Amino acid sequence: MKSALFVDFDNVYSGLRQLDPAYADRFARRPAQWMEWLIGTLSLPDHAPVGARRRVLVRRCYLNPQAYQRFRPSFNLAGFEIVDCPALTSEGKTSTDIHMVLDIVDLLQHEAGYDEFIVFSADADFTPVLRKLRRWDRRTTVLAIGFPSAAYRSSADLLIDQDDFVHNALGFDADAEAPPLREPGADAVLTDAAFKLMHQVVAEAQGPVAVSRLASMVQSSVDGIDASSWAGYGSFRALLESGGLPPLQVSWEGGGFVHDPKRQATPAPLGRNGGGNPDGLAKAVADFVKLEVGAAKHPIQCSTLADLIIQKHPQLAADWNGRGTFRKFAESLDVRPVIFDWSTSGGKAYDGAGASAMPQQHEQWGEAQHLHSAARQIHEVTGVPLLSPERYRMLLASVQADVLAHPFHLLETTKRVRDRCKAAGTPISRSDINQVLRGLLYCGHSFEDGPNDAASLAMKFADSVKSLCVREQMVLDRGMVTTIEVWLGFNTLSQERA
Repeated sequence: MKSALFVDFDNVYSGLRQLDPAYADRFARRPAQWMEWLIGTLSLPDHAPVGARRRVLVRRCYLNPQAYQRFRPSFNLAGFEIVDCPALTSEGKTSTDIHMVLDIVDLLQHEAGYDEFIVFSADADFTPVLRKLRRWDRRTTVLAIGFPSAAYRSSADLLIDQDDFVHNALGFDADAEAPPLREPGADAVLTDAAFKLMHQVVAEAQGPVAVSRLASMVQSSVDGIDASSWAGYGSFRALLESGGLPPLQVSWEGGGFVHDPKRQATPAPLGRNGGGNPDGLAKAVADFVKLEVGAAKHPIQCSTLADLIIQKHPQLAADWNGRGTFRKFAESLDVRPVIFDWSTSGGKAYDGAGASAMPQQHEQWGEAQHLHSAARQIHEVTGVPLLSPERYRMLLASVQADVLAHPFHLLETTKRVRDRCKAAGTPISRSDINQVLRGLLYCGHSFEDGPNDAASLAMKFADSVKSLCVREQMVLDRGMVTTIEVWLGFNTLSQERA
Protein backbone atom coordinates (compact mmCIF):
# COMPACT_ATOMS: atom_id res chain seq x y z
CA MET A 1 0.00 0.00 0.00
CA LYS A 2 1.54 3.30 -1.13
CA SER A 3 1.57 5.81 1.72
CA ALA A 4 2.54 9.45 2.18
CA LEU A 5 3.49 10.80 5.62
CA PHE A 6 3.14 14.43 6.71
CA VAL A 7 4.57 15.40 10.11
CA ASP A 8 3.62 18.69 11.78
CA PHE A 9 6.77 18.65 13.91
CA ASP A 10 5.98 21.68 16.07
CA ASN A 11 2.53 20.34 16.95
CA VAL A 12 3.65 16.80 17.83
CA TYR A 13 6.80 17.89 19.64
CA SER A 14 5.02 20.45 21.83
CA GLY A 15 2.22 17.98 22.62
CA LEU A 16 4.67 15.29 23.69
CA ARG A 17 6.71 17.81 25.67
CA GLN A 18 3.66 18.66 27.77
CA LEU A 19 3.45 15.00 28.75
CA ASP A 20 7.18 14.43 29.30
CA PRO A 21 10.22 16.19 27.78
CA ALA A 22 11.83 12.75 27.31
CA TYR A 23 8.99 11.70 24.97
CA ALA A 24 9.48 14.80 22.82
CA ASP A 25 13.24 14.41 22.73
CA ARG A 26 13.09 10.79 21.59
CA PHE A 27 10.48 11.62 18.94
CA ALA A 28 12.74 14.38 17.61
CA ARG A 29 16.05 12.51 17.79
CA ARG A 30 15.00 9.00 16.74
CA PRO A 31 12.58 9.27 13.81
CA ALA A 32 14.12 6.15 12.27
CA GLN A 33 12.98 4.16 15.32
CA TRP A 34 9.33 5.19 15.20
CA MET A 35 9.29 4.96 11.40
CA GLU A 36 10.28 1.30 11.72
CA TRP A 37 7.31 0.79 14.04
CA LEU A 38 4.97 2.65 11.72
CA ILE A 39 5.98 0.54 8.71
CA GLY A 40 6.39 -2.84 10.34
CA THR A 41 3.97 -2.92 13.29
CA LEU A 42 1.18 -0.34 13.04
CA SER A 43 -2.03 -1.92 11.78
CA LEU A 44 -3.49 -0.77 8.47
CA PRO A 45 -6.66 1.34 8.33
CA ASP A 46 -9.98 -0.36 7.71
CA HIS A 47 -10.73 -1.47 4.16
CA ALA A 48 -7.08 -1.56 3.17
CA PRO A 49 -6.40 -3.96 0.28
CA VAL A 50 -6.15 -7.61 1.29
CA GLY A 51 -2.54 -8.63 1.83
CA ALA A 52 -1.30 -5.03 1.72
CA ARG A 53 1.84 -3.87 3.51
CA ARG A 54 2.63 -0.23 4.14
CA ARG A 55 5.25 1.47 1.88
CA VAL A 56 5.90 5.06 2.93
CA LEU A 57 6.99 6.58 -0.38
CA VAL A 58 6.77 10.20 0.77
CA ARG A 59 8.11 11.41 4.13
CA ARG A 60 7.78 15.12 4.81
CA CYS A 61 8.54 16.92 8.04
CA TYR A 62 7.37 20.51 8.48
CA LEU A 63 9.30 22.39 11.18
CA ASN A 64 10.23 25.85 12.32
CA PRO A 65 14.00 26.13 11.70
CA GLN A 66 14.27 29.07 14.10
CA ALA A 67 13.23 26.87 17.02
CA TYR A 68 14.04 23.28 16.01
CA GLN A 69 17.05 23.45 13.68
CA ARG A 70 18.96 21.08 16.02
CA PHE A 71 16.64 18.18 15.11
CA ARG A 72 17.08 18.55 11.35
CA PRO A 73 19.94 16.00 10.99
CA SER A 74 17.89 13.22 12.63
CA PHE A 75 15.08 13.58 10.11
CA ASN A 76 17.51 13.85 7.22
CA LEU A 77 19.07 10.53 8.23
CA ALA A 78 15.60 8.95 8.45
CA GLY A 79 14.89 9.85 4.81
CA PHE A 80 12.57 12.83 5.37
CA GLU A 81 12.15 15.83 3.13
CA ILE A 82 12.24 18.82 5.48
CA VAL A 83 10.00 21.77 4.71
CA ASP A 84 11.05 24.90 6.58
CA CYS A 85 8.11 26.76 8.10
CA PRO A 86 9.54 29.76 9.99
CA ALA A 87 7.39 31.96 12.22
CA LEU A 88 5.49 34.61 10.26
CA THR A 89 4.02 36.56 13.16
CA SER A 90 5.26 37.96 16.46
CA GLU A 91 3.20 35.25 18.24
CA GLY A 92 5.21 32.52 16.48
CA LYS A 93 2.49 31.43 14.03
CA THR A 94 3.91 29.42 11.10
CA SER A 95 2.49 28.40 7.74
CA THR A 96 2.79 24.66 8.44
CA ASP A 97 -0.90 23.91 8.07
CA ILE A 98 -1.28 25.54 4.65
CA HIS A 99 1.94 23.92 3.38
CA MET A 100 0.70 20.51 4.48
CA VAL A 101 -2.76 20.95 2.98
CA LEU A 102 -1.35 22.09 -0.38
CA ASP A 103 1.07 19.15 -0.47
CA ILE A 104 -1.65 16.65 0.45
CA VAL A 105 -3.99 17.93 -2.25
CA ASP A 106 -1.12 17.89 -4.76
CA LEU A 107 -0.28 14.25 -4.00
CA LEU A 108 -3.95 13.29 -4.01
CA GLN A 109 -3.95 13.76 -7.77
CA HIS A 110 -0.41 12.46 -8.32
CA GLU A 111 0.01 9.74 -10.92
CA ALA A 112 1.53 7.43 -8.31
CA GLY A 113 -1.95 6.97 -6.85
CA TYR A 114 -1.21 7.10 -3.11
CA ASP A 115 -3.50 4.80 -1.12
CA GLU A 116 -2.92 6.17 2.38
CA PHE A 117 -2.24 9.64 3.76
CA ILE A 118 -0.71 9.71 7.26
CA VAL A 119 -0.99 12.98 9.19
CA PHE A 120 0.89 13.61 12.43
CA SER A 121 -0.92 16.59 13.95
CA ALA A 122 -3.69 17.33 16.45
CA ASP A 123 -4.69 20.48 14.57
CA ALA A 124 -8.43 20.24 13.85
CA ASP A 125 -7.87 22.51 10.83
CA PHE A 126 -7.00 19.34 8.92
CA THR A 127 -10.54 17.96 9.33
CA PRO A 128 -11.74 19.24 5.91
CA VAL A 129 -8.77 17.72 4.07
CA LEU A 130 -9.34 14.35 5.78
CA ARG A 131 -12.94 14.43 4.60
CA LYS A 132 -11.82 15.33 1.07
CA LEU A 133 -9.45 12.35 1.08
CA ARG A 134 -12.30 10.09 2.17
CA ARG A 135 -14.46 11.34 -0.70
CA TRP A 136 -11.62 10.39 -3.04
CA ASP A 137 -11.55 6.89 -1.50
CA ARG A 138 -8.18 7.31 0.16
CA ARG A 139 -7.29 5.84 3.55
CA THR A 140 -6.29 8.27 6.29
CA THR A 141 -4.23 7.59 9.42
CA VAL A 142 -3.75 10.26 12.10
CA LEU A 143 -1.53 10.70 15.15
CA ALA A 144 -2.97 13.44 17.35
CA ILE A 145 -1.16 14.11 20.62
CA GLY A 146 -3.57 15.58 23.14
CA PHE A 147 -7.35 15.63 22.92
CA PRO A 148 -8.34 15.95 19.25
CA SER A 149 -11.88 17.04 18.47
CA ALA A 150 -14.58 14.45 17.83
CA ALA A 151 -14.97 15.69 14.24
CA TYR A 152 -11.25 15.28 13.60
CA ARG A 153 -11.19 11.78 15.14
CA SER A 154 -14.20 10.58 13.18
CA SER A 155 -12.81 11.94 9.90
CA ALA A 156 -9.81 9.56 10.07
CA ASP A 157 -9.92 5.90 9.09
CA LEU A 158 -7.29 5.02 11.73
CA LEU A 159 -6.46 7.07 14.82
CA ILE A 160 -3.11 6.06 16.29
CA ASP A 161 -3.43 5.67 20.04
CA GLN A 162 -0.96 8.13 21.55
CA ASP A 163 -0.14 5.78 24.44
CA ASP A 164 0.61 3.05 21.92
CA PHE A 165 2.88 5.46 20.07
CA VAL A 166 4.73 6.51 23.25
CA HIS A 167 5.12 2.99 24.59
CA ASN A 168 5.80 1.00 21.44
CA ALA A 169 6.98 3.42 18.74
CA LEU A 170 9.14 5.53 21.07
CA GLY A 171 10.01 2.59 23.30
CA PHE A 172 8.89 3.82 26.73
CA ASP A 173 7.83 0.81 28.79
CA ALA A 174 4.25 1.34 29.99
CA ASP A 175 4.19 -1.47 32.52
CA ALA A 176 5.91 -4.74 33.22
CA GLU A 177 2.58 -6.43 32.42
CA ALA A 178 3.15 -5.86 28.70
CA PRO A 179 6.70 -4.94 27.74
CA PRO A 180 6.95 -3.64 24.18
CA LEU A 181 10.41 -5.10 23.68
CA ARG A 182 12.13 -8.26 24.80
CA GLU A 183 13.50 -7.82 28.31
CA PRO A 184 15.61 -10.17 30.44
CA GLY A 185 13.68 -12.15 33.01
CA ALA A 186 10.66 -14.41 32.98
CA ASP A 187 9.39 -13.35 29.53
CA ALA A 188 12.82 -13.94 28.00
CA VAL A 189 12.73 -17.47 29.41
CA LEU A 190 9.32 -18.05 27.82
CA THR A 191 10.54 -16.58 24.53
CA ASP A 192 13.62 -18.83 24.47
CA ALA A 193 11.45 -21.88 25.18
CA ALA A 194 9.08 -20.92 22.36
CA PHE A 195 11.89 -20.51 19.81
CA LYS A 196 13.54 -23.76 20.92
CA LEU A 197 10.28 -25.60 20.27
CA MET A 198 9.78 -23.91 16.88
CA HIS A 199 13.31 -24.77 15.72
CA GLN A 200 12.72 -28.38 16.74
CA VAL A 201 9.36 -28.62 14.93
CA VAL A 202 10.74 -27.13 11.70
CA ALA A 203 13.83 -29.38 11.88
CA GLU A 204 11.61 -32.48 12.09
CA ALA A 205 9.27 -31.37 9.28
CA GLN A 206 9.82 -32.32 5.64
CA GLY A 207 8.41 -29.04 4.32
CA PRO A 208 7.51 -25.53 5.51
CA VAL A 209 5.45 -25.39 8.71
CA ALA A 210 2.34 -23.20 8.89
CA VAL A 211 2.57 -20.29 11.32
CA SER A 212 -0.82 -21.28 12.71
CA ARG A 213 0.49 -24.75 13.57
CA LEU A 214 3.57 -23.32 15.29
CA ALA A 215 1.43 -20.88 17.26
CA SER A 216 -0.89 -23.65 18.39
CA MET A 217 2.03 -25.84 19.49
CA VAL A 218 3.76 -22.99 21.36
CA GLN A 219 0.54 -22.06 23.08
CA SER A 220 -0.18 -25.62 24.21
CA SER A 221 3.40 -26.69 25.02
CA VAL A 222 5.11 -23.66 26.59
CA ASP A 223 3.65 -23.17 30.04
CA GLY A 224 3.10 -19.48 30.75
CA ILE A 225 2.44 -18.25 27.22
CA ASP A 226 -1.10 -17.22 26.31
CA ALA A 227 -2.53 -16.02 23.03
CA SER A 228 -3.46 -12.56 24.28
CA SER A 229 0.06 -11.44 25.20
CA TRP A 230 2.55 -13.89 23.57
CA ALA A 231 5.18 -13.41 26.27
CA GLY A 232 4.74 -9.64 26.17
CA TYR A 233 5.05 -9.17 22.39
CA GLY A 234 1.31 -8.73 21.84
CA SER A 235 1.07 -11.00 18.79
CA PHE A 236 2.67 -14.20 17.56
CA ARG A 237 3.98 -12.33 14.54
CA ALA A 238 5.79 -9.84 16.78
CA LEU A 239 7.24 -12.76 18.73
CA LEU A 240 8.52 -14.37 15.52
CA GLU A 241 10.07 -11.10 14.37
CA SER A 242 11.79 -10.41 17.72
CA GLY A 243 15.08 -11.96 16.61
CA GLY A 244 15.12 -15.62 17.67
CA LEU A 245 14.05 -17.23 14.38
CA PRO A 246 17.23 -17.20 12.19
CA PRO A 247 18.51 -19.16 10.38
CA LEU A 248 14.86 -20.12 9.83
CA GLN A 249 12.83 -17.78 7.64
CA VAL A 250 9.18 -16.78 7.70
CA SER A 251 6.99 -16.06 4.68
CA TRP A 252 3.69 -14.34 5.45
CA GLU A 253 1.90 -15.18 2.22
CA GLY A 254 -0.87 -17.74 2.46
CA GLY A 255 -1.36 -17.25 6.18
CA GLY A 256 2.33 -17.60 6.99
CA PHE A 257 4.93 -20.40 6.85
CA VAL A 258 8.28 -20.96 8.54
CA HIS A 259 10.96 -22.94 6.72
CA ASP A 260 14.65 -23.82 6.74
CA PRO A 261 16.07 -22.28 3.53
CA LYS A 262 18.90 -24.86 3.44
CA ARG A 263 16.60 -27.86 3.00
CA GLN A 264 13.05 -26.63 2.43
CA ALA A 265 11.67 -24.74 -0.53
CA THR A 266 10.13 -21.31 -0.03
CA PRO A 267 6.32 -21.71 -0.01
CA ALA A 268 4.52 -20.33 -3.04
CA PRO A 269 2.52 -17.13 -2.36
CA LEU A 270 -1.21 -17.75 -1.96
CA GLY A 271 -2.44 -14.40 -0.65
CA ARG A 272 -3.11 -13.34 2.86
CA ASN A 273 -4.94 -15.82 5.11
CA GLY A 274 -4.90 -18.28 2.29
CA GLY A 275 -7.28 -16.15 0.28
CA GLY A 276 -9.83 -16.30 3.07
CA ASN A 277 -12.41 -13.68 3.94
CA PRO A 278 -11.24 -11.51 6.87
CA ASP A 279 -14.74 -10.10 7.42
CA GLY A 280 -16.25 -13.57 7.47
CA LEU A 281 -13.62 -14.75 9.91
CA ALA A 282 -14.27 -11.78 12.19
CA LYS A 283 -18.00 -12.56 12.21
CA ALA A 284 -17.34 -16.22 13.01
CA VAL A 285 -15.12 -15.20 15.94
CA ALA A 286 -17.70 -12.68 17.16
CA ASP A 287 -20.36 -15.41 17.19
CA PHE A 288 -17.96 -17.71 19.05
CA VAL A 289 -17.20 -15.02 21.66
CA LYS A 290 -20.88 -14.34 22.27
CA LEU A 291 -21.53 -18.07 22.67
CA GLU A 292 -18.62 -18.67 25.08
CA VAL A 293 -19.14 -15.59 27.22
CA GLY A 294 -22.92 -15.95 27.22
CA ALA A 295 -22.64 -19.48 28.61
CA ALA A 296 -20.20 -18.49 31.37
CA LYS A 297 -21.38 -17.86 34.91
CA HIS A 298 -18.52 -15.46 35.60
CA PRO A 299 -16.41 -13.02 33.55
CA ILE A 300 -13.79 -14.74 31.37
CA GLN A 301 -10.16 -13.65 31.41
CA CYS A 302 -9.20 -12.28 27.99
CA SER A 303 -6.10 -14.49 27.94
CA THR A 304 -8.36 -17.55 28.30
CA LEU A 305 -10.72 -16.27 25.63
CA ALA A 306 -7.81 -15.59 23.26
CA ASP A 307 -6.52 -19.15 23.77
CA LEU A 308 -9.96 -20.56 22.94
CA ILE A 309 -10.18 -18.44 19.79
CA ILE A 310 -6.74 -19.55 18.57
CA GLN A 311 -7.65 -23.19 19.15
CA LYS A 312 -10.71 -22.76 16.93
CA HIS A 313 -9.18 -20.37 14.38
CA PRO A 314 -5.39 -20.92 14.41
CA GLN A 315 -4.87 -18.71 11.35
CA LEU A 316 -5.46 -15.70 13.62
CA ALA A 317 -2.29 -16.41 15.57
CA ALA A 318 -0.03 -14.48 13.17
CA ASP A 319 -1.45 -10.97 13.58
CA TRP A 320 -5.06 -11.18 14.75
CA ASN A 321 -6.63 -10.63 11.35
CA GLY A 322 -4.34 -7.69 10.63
CA ARG A 323 -5.08 -5.94 13.95
CA GLY A 324 -1.74 -6.78 15.54
CA THR A 325 -2.91 -7.47 19.10
CA PHE A 326 -5.78 -9.34 20.70
CA ARG A 327 -7.13 -6.18 22.32
CA LYS A 328 -7.37 -4.28 19.03
CA PHE A 329 -8.91 -7.33 17.37
CA ALA A 330 -11.42 -7.80 20.19
CA GLU A 331 -12.43 -4.14 20.10
CA SER A 332 -13.08 -4.38 16.35
CA LEU A 333 -15.67 -7.15 16.79
CA ASP A 334 -19.40 -6.62 17.12
CA VAL A 335 -20.01 -8.88 20.11
CA ARG A 336 -22.90 -7.07 21.79
CA PRO A 337 -24.05 -7.60 24.53
CA VAL A 338 -20.56 -8.89 25.46
CA ILE A 339 -18.39 -6.20 27.03
CA PHE A 340 -14.60 -6.14 27.28
CA ASP A 341 -13.30 -4.57 30.48
CA TRP A 342 -9.61 -3.64 30.24
CA SER A 343 -9.36 -1.98 33.65
CA THR A 344 -7.88 -5.12 35.21
CA SER A 345 -4.60 -6.77 34.26
CA GLY A 346 -5.12 -8.72 31.05
CA GLY A 347 -8.76 -7.71 30.75
CA LYS A 348 -12.03 -9.61 31.17
CA ALA A 349 -15.05 -10.27 28.98
CA TYR A 350 -18.57 -10.54 30.34
CA ASP A 351 -22.14 -10.63 29.10
CA GLY A 352 -23.70 -7.28 29.93
CA ALA A 353 -27.15 -8.85 29.99
CA GLY A 354 -26.38 -12.34 31.26
CA ALA A 355 -25.12 -14.40 34.16
CA SER A 356 -21.53 -13.16 33.88
CA ALA A 357 -22.53 -9.50 33.98
CA MET A 358 -20.22 -7.33 36.07
CA PRO A 359 -21.62 -4.49 38.15
CA GLN A 360 -22.37 -1.61 35.81
CA GLN A 361 -20.55 1.61 36.54
CA HIS A 362 -23.70 3.64 37.06
CA GLU A 363 -24.67 1.30 39.91
CA GLN A 364 -21.63 2.64 41.81
CA TRP A 365 -22.86 6.24 41.78
CA GLY A 366 -25.10 5.97 44.87
CA GLU A 367 -26.58 9.33 45.83
CA ALA A 368 -24.99 10.91 42.74
CA GLN A 369 -27.16 8.80 40.43
CA HIS A 370 -28.89 11.96 39.15
CA LEU A 371 -25.57 13.09 37.63
CA HIS A 372 -25.03 9.91 35.61
CA SER A 373 -27.08 10.80 32.53
CA ALA A 374 -25.35 14.15 31.96
CA ALA A 375 -21.93 12.68 32.79
CA ARG A 376 -22.46 9.90 30.25
CA GLN A 377 -23.35 12.48 27.59
CA ILE A 378 -20.14 14.40 28.31
CA HIS A 379 -18.15 11.16 28.32
CA GLU A 380 -19.54 10.11 24.93
CA VAL A 381 -18.78 13.48 23.35
CA THR A 382 -15.39 14.29 24.89
CA GLY A 383 -14.02 10.91 26.00
CA VAL A 384 -13.60 12.07 29.63
CA PRO A 385 -13.54 8.96 31.89
CA LEU A 386 -17.01 8.01 33.14
CA LEU A 387 -16.05 7.61 36.79
CA SER A 388 -18.40 8.21 39.71
CA PRO A 389 -17.86 11.34 41.84
CA GLU A 390 -16.52 9.12 44.62
CA ARG A 391 -13.90 7.66 42.27
CA TYR A 392 -12.88 11.09 41.01
CA ARG A 393 -12.38 12.23 44.61
CA MET A 394 -10.32 9.12 45.35
CA LEU A 395 -8.27 9.57 42.16
CA LEU A 396 -7.46 13.24 42.83
CA ALA A 397 -6.75 12.65 46.51
CA SER A 398 -4.36 9.85 45.51
CA VAL A 399 -2.63 12.16 43.03
CA GLN A 400 -2.23 14.76 45.78
CA ALA A 401 -0.70 12.19 48.13
CA ASP A 402 1.61 10.81 45.46
CA VAL A 403 3.08 14.10 44.27
CA LEU A 404 3.76 15.04 47.89
CA ALA A 405 5.85 11.89 48.25
CA HIS A 406 7.41 11.56 44.78
CA PRO A 407 8.47 13.76 41.86
CA PHE A 408 5.83 13.78 39.13
CA HIS A 409 6.44 11.51 36.15
CA LEU A 410 3.47 10.61 33.98
CA LEU A 411 4.08 6.85 33.70
CA GLU A 412 5.33 6.30 37.24
CA THR A 413 2.73 8.55 38.85
CA THR A 414 -0.03 6.78 36.93
CA LYS A 415 1.14 3.38 38.18
CA ARG A 416 1.45 4.50 41.80
CA VAL A 417 -1.95 6.21 41.81
CA ARG A 418 -3.52 3.09 40.32
CA ASP A 419 -1.96 0.95 43.04
CA ARG A 420 -2.97 3.40 45.76
CA CYS A 421 -6.61 3.44 44.60
CA LYS A 422 -6.67 -0.34 44.38
CA ALA A 423 -5.25 -0.69 47.90
CA ALA A 424 -7.96 1.68 49.16
CA GLY A 425 -10.65 -0.60 47.72
CA THR A 426 -11.58 1.74 44.86
CA PRO A 427 -9.84 0.33 41.76
CA ILE A 428 -9.46 2.73 38.84
CA SER A 429 -7.90 1.72 35.55
CA ARG A 430 -4.51 3.03 34.57
CA SER A 431 -5.93 4.38 31.30
CA ASP A 432 -8.51 6.52 33.15
CA ILE A 433 -5.88 7.86 35.56
CA ASN A 434 -3.56 8.57 32.65
CA GLN A 435 -6.28 10.49 30.82
CA VAL A 436 -7.04 12.68 33.85
CA LEU A 437 -3.35 13.47 34.35
CA ARG A 438 -2.93 14.29 30.68
CA GLY A 439 -5.98 16.55 30.87
CA LEU A 440 -4.35 18.47 33.70
CA LEU A 441 -1.06 18.76 31.82
CA TYR A 442 -2.70 19.94 28.61
CA CYS A 443 -4.65 22.64 30.43
CA GLY A 444 -1.31 24.05 31.59
CA HIS A 445 -0.97 22.62 35.09
CA SER A 446 2.57 22.12 36.37
CA PHE A 447 2.92 19.48 39.06
CA GLU A 448 6.38 20.85 39.85
CA ASP A 449 4.97 24.31 40.66
CA GLY A 450 1.55 23.29 42.05
CA PRO A 451 -0.81 23.79 43.75
CA ASN A 452 -1.41 20.03 43.88
CA ASP A 453 -4.13 19.73 46.52
CA ALA A 454 -7.13 17.71 45.40
CA ALA A 455 -9.49 20.71 45.35
CA SER A 456 -7.22 22.72 43.04
CA LEU A 457 -6.70 19.74 40.74
CA ALA A 458 -10.47 19.17 40.61
CA MET A 459 -11.06 22.81 39.72
CA LYS A 460 -8.51 22.72 36.90
CA PHE A 461 -9.76 19.42 35.53
CA ALA A 462 -13.34 20.72 35.60
CA ASP A 463 -12.23 23.79 33.62
CA SER A 464 -10.50 21.48 31.13
CA VAL A 465 -13.68 19.42 30.69
CA LYS A 466 -15.76 22.57 30.18
CA SER A 467 -13.36 23.66 27.42
CA LEU A 468 -13.66 20.28 25.72
CA CYS A 469 -17.47 20.53 25.86
CA VAL A 470 -17.43 24.01 24.31
CA ARG A 471 -15.08 22.80 21.57
CA GLU A 472 -17.50 19.99 20.76
CA GLN A 473 -20.36 22.55 20.58
CA MET A 474 -22.19 21.32 23.65
CA VAL A 475 -24.47 23.90 25.26
CA LEU A 476 -23.12 24.69 28.73
CA ASP A 477 -25.89 26.37 30.69
CA ARG A 478 -25.54 27.00 34.40
CA GLY A 479 -27.09 23.63 35.23
CA MET A 480 -24.56 21.73 33.10
CA VAL A 481 -21.65 23.71 34.55
CA THR A 482 -22.81 22.82 38.06
CA THR A 483 -23.18 19.17 37.05
CA ILE A 484 -19.58 19.06 35.78
CA GLU A 485 -18.24 20.68 38.94
CA VAL A 486 -20.17 18.37 41.28
CA TRP A 487 -19.38 15.29 39.19
CA LEU A 488 -15.65 15.95 39.18
CA GLY A 489 -15.61 16.84 42.87
CA PHE A 490 -14.77 20.53 42.50
CA ASN A 491 -17.79 21.89 44.41
CA THR A 492 -17.65 19.30 47.17
CA LEU A 493 -13.89 19.51 47.60
CA SER A 494 -13.92 23.31 47.57
CA GLN A 495 -16.59 23.39 50.29
CA GLU A 496 -14.65 20.89 52.40
CA ARG A 497 -11.46 22.96 52.06
CA ALA A 498 -13.35 26.12 53.03
